[in-house]
Amino acid sequence: MKALIVGAKGQLGKGLSATAPAEADIVGHDIDTLDITDPAAVSALVAEVRPDVVFNAAAYTAVDKAEGDEDAALAVNATAVGYLADATRSVGARFVHVSTDFVFDGLSGVPYAPDARPAPISAYGRTKLAGEVAAGEDALIVRTAWVYAAHGGNFVRTMLRLMSERPEVRVVADQIGTPTYAPGLAAALWTLSSNGVTGLHHYTDAGACSWYDFAVAIQEEALAAGLLDTAVPVIPINAIEYPTPARRPHYSVLDKTSTFTALGGPTLHWRINLRKMITEIRTNG
Repeated sequence: MKALIVGAKGQLGKGLSATAPAEADIVGHDIDTLDITDPAAVSALVAEVRPDVVFNAAAYTAVDKAEGDEDAALAVNATAVGYLADATRSVGARFVHVSTDFVFDGLSGVPYAPDARPAPISAYGRTKLAGEVAAGEDALIVRTAWVYAAHGGNFVRTMLRLMSERPEVRVVADQIGTPTYAPGLAAALWTLSSNGVTGLHHYTDAGACSWYDFAVAIQEEALAAGLLDTAVPVIPINAIEYPTPARRPHYSVLDKTSTFTALGGPTLHWRINLRKMITEIRTNG
């Protein structure tokens, strides 16, 4: 099986390479070798590689920057997705696209099912929703949230740095969601794709928390692992106290019931996967 991974140098892209089945022949490209907003380049590459499956792990993820540059975000998060999907279909391959919890407004009091009505409240969310449409009904589209890994820029790495530099950290406590360990998401994408699953699905780690809860857990795990020497106060704040250009959903927990059924069981709780990531940093730096 030959797989083309677009966005291969990112958190998810690296996770896809690391969790690939032994029989998979991986071809990886990132922004330095493929401009996915160039339809001719996309078409030529897919025709040359002739993959069995294409994973789109590329995205414009600068949520706040997108508020002032929605056209650029749309080009990557939607228009380019259409180019990738069309090229994938032209060689008879499967297309796997990753979307986000930001397609919802966060006003629900219960986890969002895959068929819940989208209502994005940010430019990023709008462009990612447009990307779902561009991917097409024959694609496997998986919405996820709060992705992190031992490498790259993410909330966990940021908290570890701030907790080592500052006397205290202040973290939003009124936005609720679920962290997602990138290697776990990657492994799920391989399984779903290999099983021929298509359509819209949700995947995160199990459980739910606020950013504040997540930060507290990060410090606890890092102290236990020896990554931090001393604890600092973690102060809960409301989102209104930390204004950002983009609005974010206050509650964006995703209902994964159908996905877990397709995978044969639930994923690990977010706290367990956080411990895995902390251990990986301690071991590999």
